[in-house]
Amino acid sequence: MKDFVKPVIDYAELWPLFAVFGVACIGVAVEAFAPRRVRYPVQLVLALAGSIAALVGVVLIGRDLSSGGSVKGEVVMMGALAVDGPTLFGWGLLLVVAIAGALLFGERRLEGGVSAFAGQAAALPGAEPERDADAVRLDHTEVFPLLMFAVGGMMVFAAANDLLTFFVGLEVLSLPLYLLTGLARRRRLLSQEAALKYFLLGAFSSGFVIYGIALIYGYAGTMSFAGIHEAISNNLGNRTMLLIGLAMVLVGLLFKVGAAPFQAWTPDVYQGAPTQVTAFMGAATKVAAFFAMMRFLYVAFGSERWSWVPVLSVIAVLTMVIGAILAVAQTDVKRMLAYSSITHTGFLITGLVGARSAGLLTDNEITSTQSVLFYLVTYSFMTLGAFAVVSLVRDASGETTDFSRWAGLGKESPLVAGVFALFLLGFAGIPLTAGFAGKWAVFASAMSAGLWQVVIAAVLTSALAVFFYVRLIVVMYFHEPEGEGPSVALPSVMTAVTIAAAAVVTVALGILPGPVLDLAAHAGDFIR
Repeated sequence: MKDFVKPVIDYAELWPLFAVFGVACIGVAVEAFAPRRVRYPVQLVLALAGSIAALVGVVLIGRDLSSGGSVKGEVVMMGALAVDGPTLFGWGLLLVVAIAGALLFGERRLEGGVSAFAGQAAALPGAEPERDADAVRLDHTEVFPLLMFAVGGMMVFAAANDLLTFFVGLEVLSLPLYLLTGLARRRRLLSQEAALKYFLLGAFSSGFVIYGIALIYGYAGTMSFAGIHEAISNNLGNRTMLLIGLAMVLVGLLFKVGAAPFQAWTPDVYQGAPTQVTAFMGAATKVAAFFAMMRFLYVAFGSERWSWVPVLSVIAVLTMVIGAILAVAQTDVKRMLAYSSITHTGFLITGLVGARSAGLLTDNEITSTQSVLFYLVTYSFMTLGAFAVVSLVRDASGETTDFSRWAGLGKESPLVAGVFALFLLGFAGIPLTAGFAGKWAVFASAMSAGLWQVVIAAVLTSALAVFFYVRLIVVMYFHEPEGEGPSVALPSVMTAVTIAAAAVVTVALGILPGPVLDLAAHAGDFIR
C-alpha cells in the first residue's frame, strides 16, 4: 500500500482561479439569503470585482514568472495544472471576456428595466406562473454566479495538465452554459429547445471524451500529459488503443469548438440563447477549448504529431467550407454569425496545425501557438461587439434578427450600422481590421509547416465569406424596409462600453498588431 501524500496547493500561482470560484460561491449565498431587491446590484458588483481582481492577479503572476524575455512555467497542484505563459495569456483573455459578459448580463434598459433573462425559468412558456413573474417584474440574478462558475471551469480547462483535471474543467464550464442557454425572457420555447439540444449533444460528446480518456490511460498507465508523452516516446508497439482514445477525446473537443462534422448544435444554440449569453459563450468557449486542445495535442501528443496533423488539416478544410456555404443561405443574423463562427473555427484549426518546430521556422516566422493566441484575441472582441450590437436592434416584440427587419438600419441609426459593419468587415478579414491580421497570422503559420493546400482552401473560403458579410451590409444601407423600419434601443453605459471597446480593439489590432503578437510570443510555449 502506498503512503498517503498530503496534497500541496500552490495558492500564489492559483489565487485568480480561487477568486473566480470564491465569487461564484458567494453569489450562490447571495441568492439564498439576500433580499430580492438588492440581488442585482450585489451580483453585478461581485462578478465585476471578482473578474477584475483575478485579472490583476494574472498580470502579477505573469510578472513574477517572467524571465529572459519569456514566461517560465510551473506545474502546480501536484501536476494537475500548468501555470505557464499560454495559461496566463488564456486566463487574461477569459477574464476580459468575463468582464464584458458581466456588463452585458447586467443590461436592463433594453427590456424596460429588467434583464433579457426569464423571470421564472421553471415555468412553462406562456403559462400563468410565467405571466405572474413578468407582472411583478421578477428578474433572474442567478445568471451571474453561473457566469463565474463557467469562467472558473474554463480557466481550469485551459490549464489542465492531466486527463482527470481536463475532464473536470470541461464539465464545470459546460453545465452553467446549458442552463444559461435556456433562460431567454422572450421566445422561451426556442431558448429551451436550444438548451435541450446543447445539453443532450454536449453530454453525448462528454461520453466520447471520458471513454477516450480511459483508452489513453489504458495505453499509457498515467493521466498526466507529460507521462503520456513519455509513454508514447518509449513504446513502439501497437498503438491502436492510443489512437482510438485520441480520436474520441478529439470528438469532444471538436464538438466544443463547433468544428465539422460536430457543428450542428451551433446555429440552434446561438439563435435560441439570450444574445448576451451568445456573445459570452461564442467568445469564451472557443478560447478555453482551443487552449485545452493545444495543450493536449502539443504536450501529451506532440511526438504523435504525424497522426493528428493530417486529420485536423482535413477537418479544418471541411469546417471552413461547411460554415461558409451554409452561412450564405441564412436570413437570420444570429444564425449567420453562428455559421460564421464555424468558419472561424476552421481558421483557428489551420493555425493549430501550423509549424512549431524550431527547425521549420526562421526568426521572423510565427509559431502555431503565437498565431492561435493572437487570432483568439481578435475573434473574441469582434464576437462580443457583434452580438452586443445585435441586442440593440428591435421591433414591437423585442429583439429582431431577421435580415428583412435590418433593412434601412443605416438610415435609422448610422452609428450602430457603422459599428456593426466594422465587425462584419473584421470577420471577413478586410485589411486594417483585426480579422485581417489574425488570418495573416494563422495562414503564415500553416504555410511555414508546408500545409499550402489548407491555406489555399482557407483563402478561397475567406473570399466566399466576404459575400455573406457584405450582403448584410448592403441590406442595412441600400435596402428599403418593408413597412415599419427597424428601431434601435438606447443601451445602458455597460453595453455601450462593451461595444466601444470591441470596436477600438478591432481597429487597433488591424493597424498595430505587433504588441499583441509580441505578447503572444512572450508567453512562450506549453510546458510539461
